[in-house]
Amino acid sequence: MLSWRLMGALGGSILINLNMTTCRSPGETEPDPAPQSAPADVQLPGVDTSELTAREKREWSSQVSELLAPCPDQPVSIAQCVQESRPCAACVPAARFLVNEVRKGRTRTQAEAAYRARFGKDQVKSIDLADSPRKGSPTAPVVIVEWADFECPACRAASSVLAQTVNKRPDQVQLVFKNYPLDIHPNAETAARAAIAAHRQGKFWQMHDALFSVDTPPTRSVIDGLAKQIGLDAARFAQDIESEAVADRVAQDRKQGEAVRLRATPTIYVNGREFSYSEDLGAELNDWIDLELELLGAAKPDGAEKPDGAAKPHGAAPTDAGSPAPADAGSPAPADAGSPAPQQPTQPAPSPEGAAPKAPAPAPAEGTSGAPRTAAPENAAAPAGAPR
Repeated sequence: MLSWRLMGALGGSILINLNMTTCRSPGETEPDPAPQSAPADVQLPGVDTSELTAREKREWSSQVSELLAPCPDQPVSIAQCVQESRPCAACVPAARFLVNEVRKGRTRTQAEAAYRARFGKDQVKSIDLADSPRKGSPTAPVVIVEWADFECPACRAASSVLAQTVNKRPDQVQLVFKNYPLDIHPNAETAARAAIAAHRQGKFWQMHDALFSVDTPPTRSVIDGLAKQIGLDAARFAQDIESEAVADRVAQDRKQGEAVRLRATPTIYVNGREFSYSEDLGAELNDWIDLELELLGAAKPDGAEKPDGAAKPHGAAPTDAGSPAPADAGSPAPADAGSPAPQQPTQPAPSPEGAAPKAPAPAPAEGTSGAPRTAAPENAAAPAGAPR
């Protein structure tokens, strides 16, 4: 009979051998479990997988074979939906989306979460756009909503990228701004009120760009100088920035951010769906918009007119950057496309703001387009669970 000491030694040896089956850096997450059997090598019409490695192709094949199609009325896998030409316009785009996720090196869990966030019906939030400053064509089918803090460095970097996106795609994209001043930034609340006060004089975007352009903290004295610089009525501005109505408007934006479970600034929604980026905001946002336009266009019945921007070049001349969209500018939800647009506003939109800003925000420094966002307060709620 083995002694307890010997058994302990053997047990220790066994544990050591078991722990040597994998090599991971400290803190690295567990790998996704391997499938019970190797998935078939899936080939789908309209989906290019030629750049995937053999391992990536197996992973992608498994995903499209197991994940349900994005249209709830088609309870089949993505692969079956495409192969059988089911009436779901989002199936081919969904399969292509997963190709890109696999190519980016996403784990299975990450890729599936991204797929559900992008195509899940219950991931679309209803956002009130009434009386919020906006730029771009009022009929643009893609509505970007941004919550930002004027003292947030990542928001500053994102501001020029978003402006460039609207300017390059004026018939396709409109941008709506909402304030979310964080408690960790001492001047953020005052800056947010200044922007709304300028909005009441039709010059929100001029103040927006000025606030993101200054190299010093936006203290009240700095803000008063900016108000003079962009030509605001000083007496009216001084009254509005301290008014209860303007404070309530900022609080309303913040409350709406909390309602969509905002976790950091900037937070960006596209047609009611949260947009998350990892490295390159501009490139990833353009990819998202391209997919959104594809879904909106594909959702149109045969012979119907597609969205105005769907067939127009990205470099078309921009429209008046200060022109707000009408109250019903939100795009209607496409049928079975997996990407409905935000709810239509219920209040009148603001009056036109005039010419485009004179001093656009500076382009972000190299490498800042993917800068970490500023975290929201710890008591902000976690994101809702993904759909099936």
